[in-house]
Amino acid sequence: MTTKLVISGLALLVGTGYGAAALAQQKPEVLVKQRQSAMTLVGKYWGPIAGMPSGKAPYNAETVTRNAGYLEVLSKMPWDGFADSTKDVKSAALPAVFTDTAKFKEAGDRMQSTIAQLAKVSKGGDEASVKAAIADVGKTCAGCHDNFRQKQ
Repeated sequence: MTTKLVISGLALLVGTGYGAAALAQQKPEVLVKQRQSAMTLVGKYWGPIAGMPSGKAPYNAETVTRNAGYLEVLSKMPWDGFADSTKDVKSAALPAVFTDTAKFKEAGDRMQSTIAQLAKVSKGGDEASVKAAIADVGKTCAGCHDNFRQKQ
């Protein structure tokens, strides 16, 4: 399973260079749907582990490792969907996404970094370390939602 994730991730990275020109030609509405789809999948794999640090969900190391691997790949996907051409398309993105781009990029990079750390720790880390990494991801996601996403 891990090999498939690595291969998928590498294909995504290699394809990014070739796909840049194609992205420039995509309709803004399509880019918004793509980024929303990626974030929906992030939510799917985040949900089962989010409550583990607080005890709202029972700790399950296997689930964390599996979901953290998916999250690591998914965390790289939505960002090119926030192209400037999408700023007028109705979505939950606040105007700050397009006006404070450095801060938004920093938030996206932080998300990817904390998820990568979770994926790393989940492969053999003790329960306390894994729960701390899950909590860090949660704080990072909440910070981005607070600053760049409309309350829903």
